[in-house]
Amino acid sequence: MADCGIRTDHEIRSMTEKSFLSPLVPGQNPAHIGGEGVEGAAMGDSDSIRSSVSQLAAGRRIRVVGDVHGDLVAFRHAVATDCFVIQLGDLVDYGPDSAGVLRLMSRIIAEGRGLFVLGNHDRKLARALSGRKVRRDAVLEATIEQLQAPGNEDVLEEALDLLLAAPAWLRLGDRLFVHGGFHLRMLTDEPPPATGDVTPALSRALFGEVTGKMQPDGYPERRLNWVDQIPEPVTVYCGHDRRSTDGRPWIRSGRRGGTAVFMDTGAGKGGHLAWMDLDPVTEPDTVFFPETRF
Repeated sequence: MADCGIRTDHEIRSMTEKSFLSPLVPGQNPAHIGGEGVEGAAMGDSDSIRSSVSQLAAGRRIRVVGDVHGDLVAFRHAVATDCFVIQLGDLVDYGPDSAGVLRLMSRIIAEGRGLFVLGNHDRKLARALSGRKVRRDAVLEATIEQLQAPGNEDVLEEALDLLLAAPAWLRLGDRLFVHGGFHLRMLTDEPPPATGDVTPALSRALFGEVTGKMQPDGYPERRLNWVDQIPEPVTVYCGHDRRSTDGRPWIRSGRRGGTAVFMDTGAGKGGHLAWMDLDPVTEPDTVFFPETRF
């Protein structure tokens, strides 16, 4: 992994202490990506997202960051870079400072330095904050308590808009960034609304490929058959599944020539946060499909 502008611990602390968001100007939509010339690119519009990210990241390397899960200290290190940051979802839950993570992510978006795709924990929090019925487990309750703690009023006020604005997936050329897993429709379709009806593609983006069974540890059983559906030359960068056994991102090739890179290495859950630096996007915004697409 390339250095790509890593700063010292002192510089990281100074930068993040100064970068916390003040409340947005009334009427300002955090779904709009910062940066001159692209303020009108709403997060819910995938064509605008690709166009805006291409402009903002032009000539810059991309830093792909795995699941953060409330680990603000690790996230500060990950985003202390001149690379354009794409975080793969699950910013919240488990770790000690989900509010701080959301605040820092908001700042990154406002400055045009990066964005995040929606994770299943992010979506669950958004549904809870919007008053929808969710299973309020201890993990979610702890996150909501963090948001309601004194000093986090700005985050509590803006968190729902921030989460609703995140796309469920993002495609740039032959790279696809998603939280849970790949579906062929991600190569052609726009992401649906974050808290709306769960389509097959949105289900895969959030939860991966589930079997309907539960594992002994209480988590849903998941399989990786979707990796074999990735067409060459597409590479899918995802989180959600902690598949690494050595603390590094886990890479798996599929039968159709595509590749999946699993970035979740357990941040906020006793592991650590992984990131990977990619060369600037130079390929055209097209991909090649197998004959049977769906």
